[in-house]
Amino acid sequence: MNLIEITDINSPDLDVFARLSEAQLYRYFDPDIGIFLAESASVVLRALEAGYEPLEMLVETGRMKVEAQPVFEAIEKLWGKEKLDAIPVYTAKRDIVINLTGYNLVRGLWMTLRRKPELPVEDFCRDKKRITVLYDVVNPTNVGAIIRCAAALGMEGALLTAPSVDPLTRRSARVSMGTVFQIPWTKASREESEGITLIRTLQSYGFKTVAMALTEDSTSVDNDEIRSNEKLAVILGTEGTGLPKEVIAACDYRVMIPMFHGVDSLNVAAASAISFWELMK
Repeated sequence: MNLIEITDINSPDLDVFARLSEAQLYRYFDPDIGIFLAESASVVLRALEAGYEPLEMLVETGRMKVEAQPVFEAIEKLWGKEKLDAIPVYTAKRDIVINLTGYNLVRGLWMTLRRKPELPVEDFCRDKKRITVLYDVVNPTNVGAIIRCAAALGMEGALLTAPSVDPLTRRSARVSMGTVFQIPWTKASREESEGITLIRTLQSYGFKTVAMALTEDSTSVDNDEIRSNEKLAVILGTEGTGLPKEVIAACDYRVMIPMFHGVDSLNVAAASAISFWELMK
């Protein structure tokens, strides 16, 4: 195994883990596909099981046996011993790791992995009956939580507009508990994400589009007519401002979650869980 002990906080070997932005990481090493950084053994294991190629690893010295060993075993099983021996495994004591500048790293184990090519929207939508659309959702915690809800409650995939946060960002992947690797997702291009273009595209593929929005003609989310449609796309907007008016108007349905005690809205991730549960019945 290629173990490399790090004793200097300024070592360039740590740049990829702590000093490069996630935008820089995207094209680092591989300008055609890019890489991403996953943190915690559980998230890394799910990425490996989903077929993402491991590149480099950083482990706190005290986490080698409990957290790193299962990762080593998974790499050897899925990629072979030669791959395990070739991967640089940087080790550092806790006081080195917690003083790294840049990201506030947590959980003792990090790995960079090669991305996979993202599917075109048409290919992604093929053969799917229930998907969610994250329309300009820019909070990584919400993206991770929505995808986790989608996976847990039976949705077949998540489609994101171009301005939405990348599901493979560290925080999104961690909040999702690794489910970003367990459910299909893809991002639309800038052109496909403009205005109501994506709504019209989904409708052309046979989807009935369902906007989560508070409007005068919104119906309750537990609607049998909506459930009866063969193909549904549930459209979720960003926290605070919600969906643009033209997107809401272009959708086939507008639904809301009945609430009490004067509460007028829920966090978008909480709302997604309720809507997925109701529309999957």
